[in-house]
Amino acid sequence: MTENENKGLLALVAEGGGMRGIFTAGVLNSFGKCGYDPFDMYIGVSAGACNLASHLAGQFERNYFINTNYSLDRRFMNAGSFFRGGHYMDLDWLWEITIREYRLNLAVLFGKLERKRGPFLITATSAVSGRALYLEPREDSLEHYLKVSSSLPVLYRNMLETEQGPATDGGIADSIPVMEAYRRGATDITVIRTRPRGYVKRGGPSRVLLPVFFRKYPRLADAFRKRADAYMEAVKFMDNPPEGVRIREISPPRMSVGRTCRDIELLNDLYARGIAAGMRHAGGK
Repeated sequence: MTENENKGLLALVAEGGGMRGIFTAGVLNSFGKCGYDPFDMYIGVSAGACNLASHLAGQFERNYFINTNYSLDRRFMNAGSFFRGGHYMDLDWLWEITIREYRLNLAVLFGKLERKRGPFLITATSAVSGRALYLEPREDSLEHYLKVSSSLPVLYRNMLETEQGPATDGGIADSIPVMEAYRRGATDITVIRTRPRGYVKRGGPSRVLLPVFFRKYPRLADAFRKRADAYMEAVKFMDNPPEGVRIREISPPRMSVGRTCRDIELLNDLYARGIAAGMRHAGGK
């Protein structure tokens, strides 16, 4: 689908955010249980893409279980492993155990997409160009693309491959792919955020430090330096959409849940807030 084709489509966009994505899991749980799914396309980033995949597969509580069980396991997040030269977030272990014990229902997921005749796009960042990749998965590539989109640089040390070359966390190039939804014809876009409304992203020290790790990929390093600007450009688009475009945001309150939060009470509270926000939105339609 090219720019300006099929104007009038409804899109669902899900921001990433690591453990903050449990808010999105709550929103989508409510959508699923209410039978609310008017969307023609789905675009997710990192944890947002993983949540959308479970939603499309009809496994509405899957990501809550993963976030409050596997993601809190020391075999996944482990600072000691990181300082010994391993991963802080071991996606290899997480993907292996979830595929073995709580795999996505691929038949349901792709059956739904076939009936919808609309795309599910997983956002990644090209390590070579530094630009966003919007990957449309097949059954044999879905789980790998989700892993690519979720592979936070440095915290996960490997660079994964796609048909378009090495790629990494989609949030570097396009944290909130709302403009991509518009370019693909959506004029009614629902965005599930993992940051509160009014949040302003700033560069911070990682803007200077992390590009050091990307010496092999200078354009990726440049994209990381510009990450905050790209984020705020998406926010500006949502605050001032083009004429004829409706954008509805579902955002969490100000919170204490960070990308690597391990506090089960905070996670449960944010999940409950997501459920409530999803119910309000589905009820208002």
